[in-house]
Amino acid sequence: MKTVIMAGGRGTRIADYSKKLTGKVLPKPMIPIDDVPVLEWEINSLRDQGFTKFILTISYLAEEIMDYFGDGSGVSPVTGKPFGVQIEYFHEHEPLGNAGALYKLRDRLVDEADGSEDFLLLNADSIFDLDFQRLVVYHRAKGGKATLFTHPNSHPYDSGLIIAAEDGGVEKWLTKEDVRPEYYKNRVNAGVHVLNVAALDEVAKVSGIEVSQIGRVQKDGKIYKVDLDRQILKPLCGRNAAGGYNVYCYDSPEYVKDMGTPERFEAVAKDFKAGIVQAKNLSHKQKAIFLDRDGTLNKYVGFLRKTDELELLSGVAEAIQKINASGYLAIVITNQPVVARGEVTFEGLEEIHRKLETELGKEGAYIDALYYCPHHPDKGFAGEVPELKKDCTCRKPKPGMILQAAKDYNIDLASSWMVGDSEADIACGKNAGVHTVLLSRETTDDYGQEVTVDNLLDFVEEHMEA
Repeated sequence: MKTVIMAGGRGTRIADYSKKLTGKVLPKPMIPIDDVPVLEWEINSLRDQGFTKFILTISYLAEEIMDYFGDGSGVSPVTGKPFGVQIEYFHEHEPLGNAGALYKLRDRLVDEADGSEDFLLLNADSIFDLDFQRLVVYHRAKGGKATLFTHPNSHPYDSGLIIAAEDGGVEKWLTKEDVRPEYYKNRVNAGVHVLNVAALDEVAKVSGIEVSQIGRVQKDGKIYKVDLDRQILKPLCGRNAAGGYNVYCYDSPEYVKDMGTPERFEAVAKDFKAGIVQAKNLSHKQKAIFLDRDGTLNKYVGFLRKTDELELLSGVAEAIQKINASGYLAIVITNQPVVARGEVTFEGLEEIHRKLETELGKEGAYIDALYYCPHHPDKGFAGEVPELKKDCTCRKPKPGMILQAAKDYNIDLASSWMVGDSEADIACGKNAGVHTVLLSRETTDDYGQEVTVDNLLDFVEEHMEA
């Protein structure tokens, strides 16, 4: 499988910063962290996972990249170690948009050695470290033409949103200018993709892309360009003729962040030096803060049945911001028997949770995952859903939801915490083998918890930041 890294951006917002940092203007991917160019860190990460065949699309200050890496058979001028990869280049002498080069490269994208028509497509403007083999396995299991690496971020309100079905099939791609629903899941495309070359052929017909015109000056004097998001990926979304999906999303909390401004570069460089970027790779054990919902994140109102009943508690968004910055995953674990009772539908509950994510996003915070138990063991109530009335393994105080999250995200339970306001939360945490925190103003409440504090922010500031 080949890897295409788009490394041709001008980097106008960060050009002066690169000169201040290094003494000369550099293309964005060549700005160093710990003296090593970002692009080299990216190539090394991929090489170490078995991805050794690269095509770099280059344009602005292309010679800086070509002179440094050559064909990949040499050694790093900085580390003195072999690159250990094969590198081809596609030099955009005229702007083709961020996807025009893919059509020019179409026949070179197939890996003749293994016959793979899938290829990784990455943006060199981002800092990333993720388990690419895991992503590729997911892509091939789904059988789609494209897989998007998606994650929550701290500003979903001005980001493109991915709307997906339960199985990950992408139904809609909402760009910044599209009208969006009032409440939405914080799921954003991160600029990491697996594509099949067939996707390029199919979407050229759907979008009316005139491949022969790419790079040519048109009657209006403009060069014909192709936009990846709007002309390739977005038109592929939705159901295909066979009833399935062409595009799937791969939700992951791994680290992918844009470095296109001096402020963003300094933030990701700080995370890199602190080891947060590397630690978030799911091949490594993760740490998590498991969070109860009602009474922990939002005001307790009894059985919450409507979106307008959900109101974040004071300090919660700030607390989750701090969890996000700490390297811990923020994962909600909640019992929702209102579904089994027939008082809220699955879609109604999803809308409540979309509001939760939307409200957190407005405050610059996000959760990495949310698990809920819709069951209830007691039968005999009017309007109940019979198939959900059972003694399950996921309802707290049983540890099923935590154990499932640990499996999904490779979590080290002994280094993780359960935070909640009830005896069931504490018992669940203990049953799962995580540390426990009770949120209570009553100092006499003792369910065997390790820590008792008034609220989530107090826990984060007094125990996580201590």
